[in-house]
Amino acid sequence: MYSELNDFTGIVRKGVDEYNMIADGDRVAVGISGGKDSLVLLCALNALRRYYPRRFELEAITIELGFEGMDFAPVARLCEEMQVPYTCIKTDIKEIVFDVRREDNPCSLCAKMRRGALNDALRERGCNRLALGHHFDDAVETFMLSLLFEGRISCFKPVTWMSRAGVWQIRPMIYAGEKRIASLAQKLNLPIVENPCPEDKTSKRREVKQMLASMSQDYPDLRSKIFGAMQRLPLDGWAPDKTKEKDK
Repeated sequence: MYSELNDFTGIVRKGVDEYNMIADGDRVAVGISGGKDSLVLLCALNALRRYYPRRFELEAITIELGFEGMDFAPVARLCEEMQVPYTCIKTDIKEIVFDVRREDNPCSLCAKMRRGALNDALRERGCNRLALGHHFDDAVETFMLSLLFEGRISCFKPVTWMSRAGVWQIRPMIYAGEKRIASLAQKLNLPIVENPCPEDKTSKRREVKQMLASMSQDYPDLRSKIFGAMQRLPLDGWAPDKTKEKDK
């Protein structure tokens, strides 16, 4: 189990190194949704900080949206075991988005309100880096979403400066595939908190995920080619730094 975590942490370190995600003395907050991605990221960064040459502090923050049945107590216990400070902030985002405003596009407003609450928490906690659980497959899907539904060649960046919050947003699992993340979450027996959001199973992202899965049956390396093209173009912010001498 621990060897799998160590191997996975090596993949995370590759992303951190090649995109210069963490500097010495940083205070890194992991945005914990309760899903497998953010919990695996938390475990990997906790393992990484024990030997990474650039010393950094780590903590975890959850923005609780207000859906019934989401119990983050097991997540709090996990953080306590790892000696990682954990903050869970309760909000009424679900009530506002679904019950009061009844948004036609609830994901957009929900994301905006969640970012606002998270930015406030980061400032209060003195964190200058926000680590998100987006991974290799998320990047490929986002690229395809932009291409198919917006007619643009675009994707989120591995590292983004958030001027309003005054923090760097980083995505350390950029080289990690979703299947490997799911496998590790199961082996570590992580306390996954299921998302009851009614939009979770019907989004455009899920359509693209299913399309890529179907196409990959005939073209197994399709995702790798798309990801490689993003780096070779490169998209803004996507050129990896493979020539810089890394810390030993």
